[in-house]
Amino acid sequence: MKFNDRIAIVTGAGTGIGRAIAERLAGEGAAVVLADIADAEHVARGLREKGGRALAMRVDVADESSVRSMVEQTLERFGRIDVLVNNAAIAASIQLRPFEEIPVAEWRRMQDVNAMGPFLCIRAAAPHMRSRRYGRIVNITSGTAFKGAPFMLDYVASKGALMTMTRALARELGKDFITVNAVSPGYTLSEGNLANQDFLATYREVAIATRAVPRDGWPADIVGAVAFLASDDASFVSGQILAVDGGSVYH
Repeated sequence: MKFNDRIAIVTGAGTGIGRAIAERLAGEGAAVVLADIADAEHVARGLREKGGRALAMRVDVADESSVRSMVEQTLERFGRIDVLVNNAAIAASIQLRPFEEIPVAEWRRMQDVNAMGPFLCIRAAAPHMRSRRYGRIVNITSGTAFKGAPFMLDYVASKGALMTMTRALARELGKDFITVNAVSPGYTLSEGNLANQDFLATYREVAIATRAVPRDGWPADIVGAVAFLASDDASFVSGQILAVDGGSVYH
């Protein structure tokens, strides 16, 4: 129960990797705020039925006022913020296409959610972490930014931005004993990715073939690394990007 008395916000916690992370943190004692643009109450209810503390909120991470409200409600309900996991992203709905065919509006929305969203969440939470000189921030990036995956340039660019943000913010926030790290999953069979048949057909076998451990990746494979970086076991780890992809990329 390494997260006893810890308060964690997990964005994009209604499904997939975000849900698995929230369930892991709650299972180890954290009170968890499940922030999602869709309804995550069913997940929160399940955690409460198991004796956990959980609060679901509808949050658009690309909207400044929505993020501000998320932080305010968390403080009102639980009194502080110890852990922030920036998982919310546009990912499963990606349409594979040459970069010349990506609409400008789609590019902007991708950056707003995948890069601006974590910026807004960290900016809103950091003052409260700084006041207590404690915080764990974990960003969920993507192995595509290491590999330079084709036909999804808007997504790759947004995740590359989040990687560099992780390193820069580790420098800015470290003096207040706030760590900032990232987990970089490989292609993971979340509900959304399983539903995107075109993407699944294109990348599933290709992803497996690049791995030292040649199997599918599942949300459950990601949560241990996130829990480590969010815990006091990682108090002297910051600015790092941990690839959890079966040994597909080394850096």
